[in-house]
Amino acid sequence: MDAVWILPVLLVLPLLLWTSSTFVFYFKKCFYVAYMMLLAVIAIPICILKSGGRDIENMRVIRFMVRHVKYFLGLRFQVSGWEHLQTDGPYVIISNHQSSLDVLGMMEVLPDRCSTIAKKELLWAGTVGMICWLGGIVFINRKKTSDAKNVMSDAAKTMLADKIRLWVFPEGTRNQNGGLLPFKKGAFHLAIQAQVPIVPIVFSSYSNFYLRKEKEFKSGTITLKILPKIETKGLTADDVTLLSEQSFGIMRSAFLEISGQSVQSNGPSTH
Repeated sequence: MDAVWILPVLLVLPLLLWTSSTFVFYFKKCFYVAYMMLLAVIAIPICILKSGGRDIENMRVIRFMVRHVKYFLGLRFQVSGWEHLQTDGPYVIISNHQSSLDVLGMMEVLPDRCSTIAKKELLWAGTVGMICWLGGIVFINRKKTSDAKNVMSDAAKTMLADKIRLWVFPEGTRNQNGGLLPFKKGAFHLAIQAQVPIVPIVFSSYSNFYLRKEKEFKSGTITLKILPKIETKGLTADDVTLLSEQSFGIMRSAFLEISGQSVQSNGPSTH
């Protein structure tokens, strides 16, 4: 009886993938989530055996495990500015944030001893949350500003003590409106407190292959542009707003350049 149902599914599935963009959208989305959870199941025991528990060195394992996922989704990356990541010691990476697909771009260029700052809710995302914890990801509660500030302050101390790098999405949330959202100040407080440089990385717009509202998810190429580092030595908390605005302007210009489109500004920064 099971075989009777399998044959129609095998016949209909290719037809739907060929004719229905909506079906392709949901198929790719479900596959992406399910496959990432499966990879996490495999990576969890490897990380525990390799490092004994939570350790930023586990990001090497995660990076290796995730890098091939792009091929299943029909995505490719073009990266420029690799030389700007050849910076010794700790630094803060900032990048724009469009969707969960950003993880694939992150793993494409993630330097050694680099983790990221993520919303606390991700910690409860099953096996993915577990592998994120093992990789040393810093979780913040976005609903409690005081808690988030304490976490960022501790992160700055850890960066210097353990000589690690942190990846931050200064927009604070996913933005699929074709531009950059105003930047939150946390990443810039972090960099200034630690007195470490900021390395901006810009993802080109996904609008030529991924449209959530229109339910389209086609094959496509994502351009990643790694920009020159921005020094923070000698800066104080009074310089946070200026640093944020400077970073926003540089990244917005790069976004327009690599996306090949004109995007209306959403403003430089916010608290």
